[in-house]
Amino acid sequence: MGSSNRQRKKRPALLSGTRPPTVQAKHAALSSKATRNLIRSHHRLLKARAQAVQAGDEILAGNIDAQIRENGGLKSYQLASKLGQSLDRGGDTSKVLVDWIASRLLPLENTPYKLRVLEIGALSTKNACSLNKCLDVTRIDLNSQEPGILKQDFMERPLPNDESDKFHIISLSLVLNYVPDAAGRGEMLKRCISFMTKSSPSGYSLPITPSLFFVLPVACVTNSRYLTESRLQDIMSSMGFVLAKSKQTSKLIFQLWDHDGDYKPNAFKKETLNPGKTRNNFAIIFK
Repeated sequence: MGSSNRQRKKRPALLSGTRPPTVQAKHAALSSKATRNLIRSHHRLLKARAQAVQAGDEILAGNIDAQIRENGGLKSYQLASKLGQSLDRGGDTSKVLVDWIASRLLPLENTPYKLRVLEIGALSTKNACSLNKCLDVTRIDLNSQEPGILKQDFMERPLPNDESDKFHIISLSLVLNYVPDAAGRGEMLKRCISFMTKSSPSGYSLPITPSLFFVLPVACVTNSRYLTESRLQDIMSSMGFVLAKSKQTSKLIFQLWDHDGDYKPNAFKKETLNPGKTRNNFAIIFK
């Protein structure tokens, strides 16, 4: 491996380290199976590394860093991630979002008004939501892929000063599963509410219901020991969300949640809800 891999920082800050840096588009294409295997392997190593860092075991963390480099490092992972979400593999999840909110956008046609969207974990400036003339999209990612995407950790984004700094729609497409710990996922969901607004665009009179769009690997919900569809519903309801749309494929689960209720978060612990040896450990907890 080159010297750039050896010089990478070993201690991630907040969500840093859960998404890889930009990759050059000159690598050979990976098969779908190889892509999935590389991503899964990298996620397992990232989780183990986060646990080692939390325990203060620098030797173990260093050994895991070595394993990550042996597997091709973040550069190979970035290639797999990009391929897995590329258009030729049906990866533009924002198409689902735009389709689901089409009726909400109709009144904005042929007007200067737009709904503000915060796309967290953005990979492209040319996806469906970015190209929709009724949406004003702010794109952020831990490692910006191209101009037009701000390099920023959402958990460090300054809280809004006024309503104009808030958004009508927040997109978390394949983002929660990149957060390495269950408590961090809960904190991310709660923080989204601080960035949502019911205020209409200036001069626009129709009511607005802020929404959260998120996408997860379907196994995070259907094959987890610690998260079920019912538990996810309870978590979101406690924050004042109402499920507006839902769709499930063989690989992904898509959901659109309207924030139309009271924010009364409960404590949700990591407890076994769906036992079994073949289950995964994905969880969302609130302390």
